[in-house]
Amino acid sequence: MKIAIDGPAGAGKSTIARLVAKDLGLRYVDTGAMYRAVTLEALRRGVDTTDEEALVRVVTSIDLNIVFQGDQGNLVYLDGEDVTELIRQPNVTAFVSEVSTHKKVREFIVALQDQIGRQGSVVMDGRDIGTVVMPDADWKIFLQATVEERAKRRANELERRGLSVDLEELKEQIRRRDHLDSTRDNSPLKRADDALEIDTTSLNVAEVVQKLLGLIKGEDVDVHVSGSNH
Repeated sequence: MKIAIDGPAGAGKSTIARLVAKDLGLRYVDTGAMYRAVTLEALRRGVDTTDEEALVRVVTSIDLNIVFQGDQGNLVYLDGEDVTELIRQPNVTAFVSEVSTHKKVREFIVALQDQIGRQGSVVMDGRDIGTVVMPDADWKIFLQATVEERAKRRANELERRGLSVDLEELKEQIRRRDHLDSTRDNSPLKRADDALEIDTTSLNVAEVVQKLLGLIKGEDVDVHVSGSNH
């Protein structure tokens, strides 16, 4: 079984995908972590994130390894270093959408994701999984939420890590990421024509997971469907 979960920043993709994968006994792959790892290395090297060729040199010279760890989700290793937490830092978040707009960078990362998708059953989340990476997925889910709600979630996440946050600044960052992700020429963020959309604004994690599992297991669940055959 292949399950693609897409949506904008802060919609809950990673948490929901990991829990769905756990319940179904499937591998989970956080594709956004790949772009974050490239961004982290680019920042470490002082690379201009608008310079596509320089970013290509980065992505083709690193050893990027995504390890599935069950309940822990994915551990991300960059040249043998565990950067799972480092790639979630605000400075990486601020530049990851810009890095991921570059066609050659995306082609390289998508090729890696395609290899993973061909290895068997998987739950994969990102921005273009249902439209580009796994267009043949058995289930395509698009998660959505308001900017305000997504900013609150990100603020709570950062505060749990001991980082100070400015809610208004987070809202602006999310709006900027939404714009970059949805207007880029290569694999823009958009809902696949046959995806099922769930607005998570007023739902907690458990409720969203319950909805998804209900859909997959054939239960009667109320969601917005666009052109779905399911």
